[in-house]
Amino acid sequence: MTLQVGRRARRFGPGPEKAPWVWRCSWRVWGSLEAPFAILFTWTGGEKDPGSEPVVADLCPLNRPALNTFDTLGLSAQLLKSITEMGFETPTEIQAQAIPLLLEGGRDFIGLAQTGTGKTAAFGLPLLDHLDPEWDHVQALVLAPTRELGQQIAEQLEKFAQHKKGIRTVAVYGGANIATQIGQLKSPRHVVIATPGRLIDLVKRKAVKLDRIRHLVLDEADEMLNMGFKEELDTILSFTPEDKCTWLFSATMPREIRRMVGQYMTDALEVKVNQAATVNQNIDHQFALVRHSDKSEAIARFLDLDPDLYGVVFCRTRRDTQALAEDLLKRGYRADALHGEMSQAQRDRVMLRFKQKHLQVLVATDVAARGIDVDNLTHVFHHSLPGETAYYTHRSGRTARAGKKGISLALMGVKERGHLNRLSRTLDIEFTQAMVPNPEEIVHARLSTWGKGVLDLPVGRGIPEEIWEQMSLLFGDLSKEDLLRQVVLTELRKLDTGTKADLNQSAHGKPKRDWGDQDGRGKRPFRKKPFKKPYKSKGHHGAGAATPQWEDSKPGKPMGAGKAKKKHKTKGGFKPGGEAPWQGKSSGRPGFGVKGKKKRY
Repeated sequence: MTLQVGRRARRFGPGPEKAPWVWRCSWRVWGSLEAPFAILFTWTGGEKDPGSEPVVADLCPLNRPALNTFDTLGLSAQLLKSITEMGFETPTEIQAQAIPLLLEGGRDFIGLAQTGTGKTAAFGLPLLDHLDPEWDHVQALVLAPTRELGQQIAEQLEKFAQHKKGIRTVAVYGGANIATQIGQLKSPRHVVIATPGRLIDLVKRKAVKLDRIRHLVLDEADEMLNMGFKEELDTILSFTPEDKCTWLFSATMPREIRRMVGQYMTDALEVKVNQAATVNQNIDHQFALVRHSDKSEAIARFLDLDPDLYGVVFCRTRRDTQALAEDLLKRGYRADALHGEMSQAQRDRVMLRFKQKHLQVLVATDVAARGIDVDNLTHVFHHSLPGETAYYTHRSGRTARAGKKGISLALMGVKERGHLNRLSRTLDIEFTQAMVPNPEEIVHARLSTWGKGVLDLPVGRGIPEEIWEQMSLLFGDLSKEDLLRQVVLTELRKLDTGTKADLNQSAHGKPKRDWGDQDGRGKRPFRKKPFKKPYKSKGHHGAGAATPQWEDSKPGKPMGAGKAKKKHKTKGGFKPGGEAPWQGKSSGRPGFGVKGKKKRY
């Protein structure tokens, strides 16, 4: 049996109250064992001398399943304290497998997992443990495809590092004032989180140097390639040193990423989380069959049915996003759009309103929605199904977070059933059909919610005495039943349910129509064909009518008036010995009429 052994030791720093320095050395063993494993030894000693004998030894497999707590992953005490304060207890599968390997350092890493599986913590926590606050240059670079995702990563790293003194991070992205970002980079920064385009601008202006970084993180690498950042990534990687550690995290592994791995990474470790296992089991996947023109009305009815609905609507294009948001605003719903054509100030304002629940629903594109980190989302609507499986996982993963329940509802036509079945087979999930609520259902649900809210109010409290006496005199002559009818009628008039048509489509592609009760049969009512007026000839041969010219010149059965009139007006062709066509009422210029062609002169 051939075994390969590698060793790497690094210093964690002093413990609390000037305790001895903690050193950790890991022996990694590969071979024909059932599973590769690592032997972790821990020493305590001086600042420069790790000591002679280990005090802790641990045997841990490298492809082990998710561990119970973060304490067993080997993170520093400062990070564990931050994680505990943030409420995280159990690591996800990608975190349990990636963090021990990244803490060892020294090798490139590839992590394949879907959005919502905790990839930010998987690379952020070990990255912070590798930083040295005493160095005043950029030590790590994190690239993100969108501004929202870059902001989210920066916020998470700041929370993780709140107990690690001296660690400074900065996020730079397009759409913001570049002069402000240049000013931020003049002070020492240990971690730079950037989008590719803005980072290249800053490098060309010599505002940031990347020649001394030790770690490069590519988050959502597949999405960066889909957005056309291939050349930008090649340019950025050319600015970085060759001996750096590159950590690549992606949901999929397309051909271009494989090319990048072969070109810029060496002997990379790869951890792949099963895609089917990453689909949140707390999500209820549903679909509704509606026509494309009725999708806006269908979303409005779902909003009417559930006043506590709080969700995101995903559209494919910016045009559909803006149109749907404007239509919902006209209907009186608290909605707004989020897409790439908006400035950074506009996007920040929309996201702030959405996080504060001033907006009930956010209409966004797939790219702009990357990095949306909002808790307590109850619904995710798919205005149109995504073309790729990974996009559906990204979308639906916005809801049902932190162990809560959520609904992922796709609005689709009958012809998209095949695409839905492919998603079901690939992700191993089951879709159930949901019916778009009718106006009657909405009215019953809203009145029931309103009635329960009235009952929950404290009885006889909060009404001034003068107003109570005035209302008692005003409604004193009404009975209890009449007063209740008037109150319910007032609330009923506030409910504007729009059109009363049934928006649900049948499985055969035809919308369901309610034709009412037609003789008890429920069929479509009989509709007579429109009366066709018979043709009436313009030529009349009654008494006193003028005889047409063709009757004298050509006896026989008369032709139709229109055909006779046309023949009467048609000039005859030129015949030798006859009258020339340019004589008589001619304009003076000779010309011969040729059927189907222009005149020749």
